[in-house]
Amino acid sequence: MEKVFTRGNGKKVNYSQMIKIIAEYIKKDLNAEYDITIGTDSQTHSESKIVEVICVHKVGDGGIFFYHSEYRERFRALKEKIVEETARSLENANGFLDNIELLLLEDNIDIEKLNLNFHIHCDIGHKGKTKELIKEITNWVNSLGYDCLIKPESYTASGIANRFSK
Repeated sequence: MEKVFTRGNGKKVNYSQMIKIIAEYIKKDLNAEYDITIGTDSQTHSESKIVEVICVHKVGDGGIFFYHSEYRERFRALKEKIVEETARSLENANGFLDNIELLLLEDNIDIEKLNLNFHIHCDIGHKGKTKELIKEITNWVNSLGYDCLIKPESYTASGIANRFSK
């Protein structure tokens, strides 16, 4: 069963529909620069709410985003929380660009000729307790072939996902 994502405008879509919307968004301006970012954040109260975000920022001209949220039992430790958040971001990233590329190829658009930047945003930074995890988490993400950004650059995790996880 596909995950259901909520678009920033509140409309619910499944993963396949989200990919189509993103491909159509990019096709509207093939000369623009796009930052495509994936990040996850969670908040723990009586249970943990996890929010996964996929964001497409048309540099200099706004963007669109989608989020998926769910609840799970409380995280017991900070490292468990950060590892789960990162794993979910990586899961969302796996195959994401391939799916976008397939849809664009249907219209003879070569993704390699577009100005797309793709990053995983992790909710860790040099301030606070997560600084101890920077090397481990960034090496993990980089070893899978993704660029990893951390706070303060990781706005998808520390900004958008954080907003919806509260």
